[in-house]
Formats: sequence, C-alpha cells, structure tokens
Amino acid sequence: MDVLVIDFETYYDKQYGFNKLTTEEYVRDDRFEVIGVAVKRNYEPTQWFSGTFKKTQDFLDTFDWANSIAVAHNAKFDMAVLNWLFTIRPKRIADTLSMARSIHTVEVGGSLSALSEYYELGKKGTEVVDNIGKKRLDFSPSELEQYGKYCIQDVELTHKLFLILMKKLDFNIFELNLIDLTLRMFTEPRLVLDKSILQDHLDEIKMKKQELMEKVRHEETQLRSNPQFADLLKEFGVEPPMKVSPTTGKETYAFAKTDEEFRALLEHENDYVQALVAARLGVRSTIEETRTERFMAIADRGPLPIPLRYYAAHTGRWGGDEKINMQNLPRGSALKKAICAPEGYVFIDCDLSQIEARTLAWLAEQNDLVDAFARGDDVYSIMASNIYYKPVDKITKEERFVGKTTILGAGYGMGAQKFQLQLKNFGVELELEECERIIKVYRKTYSRIPKLWYQANDALKAIMKNHTSPLGKDGVLQVTGHKGIVMPNGLSIKYPNLRQSDDELVYDTRRGRAVIANRIYGGKVIENVCQALARIVIGEQLLRVSKRYKVVMTVHDAIGCIALESEADRAMAYVEECMKICPEWAEGLPLDCEGGYAKSYGEC
Repeated sequence: MDVLVIDFETYYDKQYGFNKLTTEEYVRDDRFEVIGVAVKRNYEPTQWFSGTFKKTQDFLDTFDWANSIAVAHNAKFDMAVLNWLFTIRPKRIADTLSMARSIHTVEVGGSLSALSEYYELGKKGTEVVDNIGKKRLDFSPSELEQYGKYCIQDVELTHKLFLILMKKLDFNIFELNLIDLTLRMFTEPRLVLDKSILQDHLDEIKMKKQELMEKVRHEETQLRSNPQFADLLKEFGVEPPMKVSPTTGKETYAFAKTDEEFRALLEHENDYVQALVAARLGVRSTIEETRTERFMAIADRGPLPIPLRYYAAHTGRWGGDEKINMQNLPRGSALKKAICAPEGYVFIDCDLSQIEARTLAWLAEQNDLVDAFARGDDVYSIMASNIYYKPVDKITKEERFVGKTTILGAGYGMGAQKFQLQLKNFGVELELEECERIIKVYRKTYSRIPKLWYQANDALKAIMKNHTSPLGKDGVLQVTGHKGIVMPNGLSIKYPNLRQSDDELVYDTRRGRAVIANRIYGGKVIENVCQALARIVIGEQLLRVSKRYKVVMTVHDAIGCIALESEADRAMAYVEECMKICPEWAEGLPLDCEGGYAKSYGEC
C-alpha cells in the first residue's frame, strides 16, 4: 500500500478555532474553509494545492486513498475533513500523535513541534499563527506560496516522524489497527441522537439543579472552609482529593478549579455531590447539563462522532475527549437512551464481566479464585461466606454486596478506611474495626494476591536500579529498568523519574506544563498492570468484532457496535463469542461477558 501523508490548512480566527471549539464543532461549522492541502505519496516530493472546494476535491481524487495508508498528525481532524467534506475513506489510518502517545506517554509533548524537536527532525514554522483571520482569497499569491511551504514542511516532518515511530513501535500491527479503529469511531460516525429525549432530560436537569442549588446555599460557610467542605464530602462517602502544595511542600486539599480529581466530582453519581462541587467551583452549570446541551447541538449537525483519546493513560486505556467524555456517561442516564442506532440497525452493547478481578487472580496464580471464575461460581457470595463464616447458600443480599465490594475493591491493597468509605458511598455503613477484619479475611483467603503486591514493590526497586525482576505469572510481563514493565503487546508501563522521596516511591507525570510527583507502590502497580492487560484483551476483541460488524464505541471494558435488525441475534451471539476468546498470551484466563441489543445504547 502507498503511504499518503496529508495536512489541511484551514481558516480560523480568534473566535473560531480549536481554542474555542471542539473538532466536531469546528469542521461542521458554516465558517469552515480549506485554504489548502498538502499530500506526500511515499518518498515523492510533497504536493501543495489551494483552490475552490471542487478543485480541491479533484486534486484529492488523484490519489488512491481506498488502497493506501493515510497518515496525519492529529489525524482525527484531517480524516474528519477527508470523510465529512470530501467523502474519502482511506483503507488504513495512522496518526503520529497517537503513535507517539503509546511510546512516550508523558515523557514528551504531543504536538508536532515538540516531537520534531525531540527527534531533531527540523523546526515547525509559524505561518499558521501569522495568518490568523485570513480566508483563502485574502492571501496574496506570494503569501499563499509561503503558506504552502509551511504546510509542506509539516507534511515532511510528519512523514519523518511516522517512519521513526513505526520503527520504535516495531511495526506493531495490533496497536496500529487499534489506532485506525479508534479514529474511525470519530471520523466515520453512524450513531444518531434523539433530540426529544435530550430536551426532556435538559428540562429535568435544570429543574433539579435549581432545587439543589437552593439547598446548597444554606451551607455557604462549609463551602468556603476547606476542612468543613472536606467533612461535607465525607458525609456523602466521598474521600476528599489531596495534593502536595507547591508553596509549602505539604499535603493539602485539592479543591481548586485546576485540580482534575476534584473537577471529576462534577460527574459524581450523587446529584447533591455534583451540586456541592459546582457551588464550590462557582460553576453555573453541572457537567450533565452542559453535556446534554452539547449533544443537542451535535444532533442538529449530524451523526454522533465518538471521540476517544487513544492511549490516554499510561496503562493504554482510552480517555474521553471533545468535552462530552463518552467514557463517563452516568449509568441509566437519558443521554445513553438518546444515543441510537441508525434506521434499520440495532445497537449491541457487550461488557467483559469482572475482567480486572479475573485478571488479578490469574496473574497472581490464585488458582482457587481462577477456577471459581471459570466454573461460573458466585465469587461474591463465596467471599461473603469467608467473611461471615456462613454457608454460601445462607448469604444474604446485603452480605453478598459486601463480598462483591471486597472482591472488586480490595485486590490492589486498599486499606480499611478507604474500604469503609467505599461501602458508605453505596449506603452500607460498617465500623472501622469490622472493615479491618474484612480486609484481613480477604488477604488471608487469597494470600497470593498480597504476595503479588510485594513482588511489584521489588519490581519498582529493580526498575530504579536498571535491573530485571519477575512479576506475576511466568511469560506474561517483563520488568526491565530502561523499559519499565513490558506488556504482551510490546508496549510498556513506565514510571518516569522513579525515585525515593522520604519514605515512599514517586514518579513524574505531566499535566500541561506542570510536572507532578505521584506516589507509587506495589498495589498501585498491580492495578496499573491489570488495567493494561484488560485493555489489551478488549483491544483484541474490538478488532475481532470489527471484522464483521461496525464498532462504534468502546467504554472501559465494553464494546458497542451496530448490526442490521434482521441479524441482531446472530450478531449478538458473534460478539459474545468474540469476547470469550482468550488471547494466546493469556492461556487460562477465564473470560466471560454479558450484553444485549436494542434500538438505543441506554436500552441494551
């Protein structure tokens, strides 16, 4: 296949650009205009073209996109333009931004400029900034020529970067296919939005918000005081987020507008917690309200593109994007019900069952738990049986819930206090002493899991010393100092600048320009590893399902696809079959899934 590297230059101004709009809003706006486009085929000289829409279409049609790999930096934008405006769908899509993210995680900036500088490929120009507010016909011939040179330079840099990243990825076809699939969820949208459901939901949100805000105003003093506000959150089972103050160097509450963990509480499942945080931040609208309004606006413009950030976390998991965060739609939300399959199709939603708990037991070689999962036993009731010293068939619904919370929560080293808060968040209140007892029962019952945490602690020390170290089931993971923890897909979990700080280990992550130290320990490493392994499992299943049906989204450990109404049952059976196939590297990992199909996402 030919490699076609492409870059569009488009009109923008101070009010109309990516600083104000999402990609979907920007490309579908009436003001959108292509000033010019540059395309490089393989190692041939890059061609620049600027002209009317029709002439640009003719220029693009001279390339064999249907049998080529289309490459761009931030391909979500360029491929959206190709498909939405010019109805061009390349055979394969590659994105140097996504490729770099999987290799470098937080180590290098993601812009073409930063990556070009890092790899010493050349310097990116500034013409796009210098020509803000100019339409195509506003350029003089010499200005347009200079703009073309700038675009050509970007394409040449992207091509060089692509070749380097392909070598670094060792031509990892699995990950390249996932990048392609992720981008097509956005650039080839098929889902439609039911605006009447959205409008009813918005009206209900606004009415409920007004009631909640009236109630919140009575606690104004508590809102202003950090300790009192922290106590208020704890009353609702929410552990207040903490951070290290850059001025004092001491731990303090993370209650600022820039604190991501605090802002995430705007999407808490408890409406009152949302209202409290919104009031504290001075936010006029809740996340649910603004997201509903965004959905309504998208409904007016066309099908719903699913925006996901490939390799958003260092575990490889996808992240939400485009200000609608499809990874975090509330359970039972009307937003899900408003997301519908196109006419004549059904939406299939299938979720891997307890994938992290299963992966943890398998990796730790806790074989009694692995066998219980494989047999389809009720592992939650088994856990409760150990906790309450009762036969499994005598376990109550409430006791089973405690067993479930223990299995799903205690596997990464959770302490009694956090366990107590987690239970409280679900309306179950236990004394701290009882929580301590339950945690001890879990660790004694499944003793190989705590041993895995200790092994992960040793692995962290090995990484610091640039040594190798065993971790978990033989042949699954490789721990090496310079690479971190190498996963079965060939990519690594890295802990940049891992070091000892006082009595704990920390590593660096980037948030914008800031570099933040994060505490890391054995249980957290195992959580990272299990999430990364689960992500590889769901990745293999996504690609398998996509061979027969159009995959339209993935949310954590679930696959969403569409199928013709006439073959809904057959498609559902196929998806379930795909999601129970164990990867070659994971022999013995007991997989299971549950799902359904309906006209809308929320009805599955």
